[in-house]
Amino acid sequence: MDKIRHIQGIAAPLPVANISTDVICPGSVMTSPKADFAKGLFAPWRYDAAGNDNPAFVLNDPRYRGAQILVAGKNFGCGSSREAAVWCLQRFGIACVIAPSFASIFMENAFKNGLVAITLPEPHVLDIVRALLTAAKPALAVDIAACTIVGVGGTTSFALDDARRIALLEGLDEVDLMLRDASRIDAYQATARREQPWLFAAASLLHDRDQT
Repeated sequence: MDKIRHIQGIAAPLPVANISTDVICPGSVMTSPKADFAKGLFAPWRYDAAGNDNPAFVLNDPRYRGAQILVAGKNFGCGSSREAAVWCLQRFGIACVIAPSFASIFMENAFKNGLVAITLPEPHVLDIVRALLTAAKPALAVDIAACTIVGVGGTTSFALDDARRIALLEGLDEVDLMLRDASRIDAYQATARREQPWLFAAASLLHDRDQT
């Protein structure tokens, strides 16, 4: 996973609650191994019945084209657990989603793929949305190390689990995070072998039995 310290760019306001993964990534997008995930993002909303751009949808608005940050409503990513919802956002170019809350599975999928999901109190999210709607340049800058969002509405702090923050900053997956504590793991195992040797003897017998 790539290291992520700053995300800066156009921010698109989409303050709709309960946006499901079925809208973020419709099932039709996943029917082919050559699926265009970027084109499929929000397909039910981005395109009209003829397949043309829907000018009323925020990502088709010239002010928000090329958005790297999405500011959404509560319970973002609800619905099915499809990981491809994260891929659609990333392939389109969105690196960060800010919302009052996320569906738990979407949140896990996001961080495992390097998509930054930031939770803020709903009044703060709505303040950012209002600022983006009226700003001459609707942009935000997210600092993962400092846990701040800087934009037209000022500076907002956010909380991020330490393990996730370190993983983003250092480009680590879950195994990499665990291996950061390899010395502590080794020390624990050495102590356990000394104080509870029968556990390891039993494990060795089971291993030998399975090999025969």
